[in-house]
Amino acid sequence: MRLTDCHNIDDFRRLAKQRLPWPVFDYIDGAADDELTKGRNTAAYADCDLVPDVLAGVHEIDTSIEILGRRSALPLILSPTALQRVFHWQGERAVAKAAEKFGLWFGISSLATVSIEEIGALVSSPKMFQFYYHKDRGLNRSMIERCQAAKFDAIALTVDTIVSGKRERCARSGFTSPPKFTPSSALSYAIKPRWALDYVFREKFALPNLDTHVSEGSGEAVSIAGYFNTMLDPSMDWKMAEQLREDWGGKFALKGVMSVADARRAVAMGADAIMISNHGGRQLDGSRAPFDQVREIVDAVGGQIEVICDGGVRRGTHALKALAAGADCASGGRLYLYALAAAGQAGVERAIGLLKDEIERGMKLMGVKNVAELNRERLRWR
Repeated sequence: MRLTDCHNIDDFRRLAKQRLPWPVFDYIDGAADDELTKGRNTAAYADCDLVPDVLAGVHEIDTSIEILGRRSALPLILSPTALQRVFHWQGERAVAKAAEKFGLWFGISSLATVSIEEIGALVSSPKMFQFYYHKDRGLNRSMIERCQAAKFDAIALTVDTIVSGKRERCARSGFTSPPKFTPSSALSYAIKPRWALDYVFREKFALPNLDTHVSEGSGEAVSIAGYFNTMLDPSMDWKMAEQLREDWGGKFALKGVMSVADARRAVAMGADAIMISNHGGRQLDGSRAPFDQVREIVDAVGGQIEVICDGGVRRGTHALKALAAGADCASGGRLYLYALAAAGQAGVERAIGLLKDEIERGMKLMGVKNVAELNRERLRWR
């Protein structure tokens, strides 16, 4: 299978599976417990139908939106994800350049494999930093100050990782960051020589946004569950989130809000946006799909705070359904991670291009000239 054989996100998933060692692929593809929530995140979009209008004169359409104070050419954010240079040697650099080419928001994680400073200097497109709240207060301050100096446009505080979800695929494979070669995993890496050679001989693995404060930043092998459970602060509460917002001073989002009550508290604390998200099904298995929560959250806080539907997006029409339900924007991680793992920057660009085509085609077939015309009259639930 080649890159030119990829015509949708599932095709990129298959190509990534061919090219990655299975512990690395399972880290991207896997989720918590029985992986029910991961499946629901995408399946939820199939539970409602689009209702098109015709003869609408859609020769010219406008797919752009404004979100978090910056213009985006599509109603789609490339959500921040960790460890990208493990999946492909180009890592976050490839995603940043692809996002800039298409005029999109994208984000990097606290656990990114390229530094805040390099990403800030690399592209001028809107940038989000996914903030994990650490026990080490000095590390927290350092990341805020580095984002300010690098002129990041927003911080998204991740609020759904008080403890790690039980990611059973990673437990079985022994996946660590960085990948650790053990007798049981050696064969899985050896039979993917292209990945192995890139990993061994290209730039040394690092987590440069952490390396000034914790040993995990310098390449010490650790499981993601172990990292979350030992390094992140389970005492994080609303008061700490408010202080973080004040210390940052810029656009501020909460990533991982799923309930109306929390959405209202986000408004009360002065957040600019909430990302309705269950961490790609990687935390609380059995939780609701983000798309299923959009309507009740928008009914409670719509117009008071920007609402981003994060997770499960595999098609351009999924983004259109999220907006029609009331969200201001859609976002996702696996939708570009599979493509990154499959073919680096070229893969990410092809994936975004396909989604762009699907969004444009979907709007024209629905008789919609701009995203503001998307509303619940365009949807019917089964």
